[in-house]
Amino acid sequence: MAEADRGDYTIQLEPGNVLLLVWVPGVRIEAGNARAAVDAVNEFAAGNRYPLLVRMANASHLSRAARDVFIEPCAASRIALLGENPVDRILVDYQLAAQPAPCPTRFFTSETEAMTWLLEPEQQTDDQQQGRTATG
Repeated sequence: MAEADRGDYTIQLEPGNVLLLVWVPGVRIEAGNARAAVDAVNEFAAGNRYPLLVRMANASHLSRAARDVFIEPCAASRIALLGENPVDRILVDYQLAAQPAPCPTRFFTSETEAMTWLLEPEQQTDDQQQGRTATG
């Protein structure tokens, strides 16, 4: 499994063909490192689309400019945001309420539940519509 370390985050392809993006705990996510992460996902995917698991635990800040980057379509077919605490959930809930996600996106606190959702066949059910969150 290939892995890239970009300082503020790492990215790798997991079993089941899931891209994993891990933000360093306490990172300030600004436009520059958000753009670099999106570009790295696209580069890693090499023209393919993959489910994307984002470990965002304890990010200290998500700027408005970074949020604008994250609404752009990328190589992710669906995105599971994995957090650990109420601050993580608030960041995600605010982002999803303020701006539409580029693909179905949900928040989880359980990696197992996040992976299950990422790997299930795509269906058009209310539970899978973009902008929904789960406590996982």
